[in-house]
Amino acid sequence: MVKINDFKLIDYYIEKYKINQLFTKDMREFMELFLFKKNEHICRDGEDINYIFFFLEGKVKVYITLSNGKSLLNCFYQEFKMIGDIEIINLNRASTNVQAIEDTYCIGISLENARQHLINDAKFLRFLCNSLGEKLDRFAKNTSINLLYPLENRLASYILATGERIDKSGERVIIFNEKLTEISELLGTSYRHLLRTLNNLCLKGFIKKENNYFEVIDEVNLRKLAADLYL
Repeated sequence: MVKINDFKLIDYYIEKYKINQLFTKDMREFMELFLFKKNEHICRDGEDINYIFFFLEGKVKVYITLSNGKSLLNCFYQEFKMIGDIEIINLNRASTNVQAIEDTYCIGISLENARQHLINDAKFLRFLCNSLGEKLDRFAKNTSINLLYPLENRLASYILATGERIDKSGERVIIFNEKLTEISELLGTSYRHLLRTLNNLCLKGFIKKENNYFEVIDEVNLRKLAADLYL
């Protein structure tokens, strides 16, 4: 996590996302801008948190850690969201894992200042309720996806959500090179089933295996298969 002391950039994001309109009083003096590099965690399940964050730009994945130590994917954030809406009420520890899958910018307000100035702010509490309601709805939907959709659909969505676009031979292509053991956990499947499904996607001509990564070669049909599940 890197703190960015660029007041013009902070003001730009505040105005772009109308963040100050979420509060009754001006909270600008308490806002700080942070950069989370790719693969860095914004928060980890069970660990103390010191800030509530407003997700601005980038992409993160949200997943939960189960009692058996395994992980399960919840969703991805690619648009303005609040992180810490549950924890601000009465928790000091994060209830989920939020990990940047590309460089991500967030505005943070310390948990101390948030509780001092916002916990009785009716305007902010309305926003908080809406945020929690949206997340509850999304969680219910994504839980159903994990239970009811075949792995092929879920994997296609995961590849498109986490893949990195690079320049290759004058074209922009998506490559995918995450650890397969971790992905099998997140998608609630076995390592063998994941390998079989990746092989099926290769046989269909949607992706191809390179030395140490997969490359998307038919993005149109992969997106049809994904159906924006998790997004």
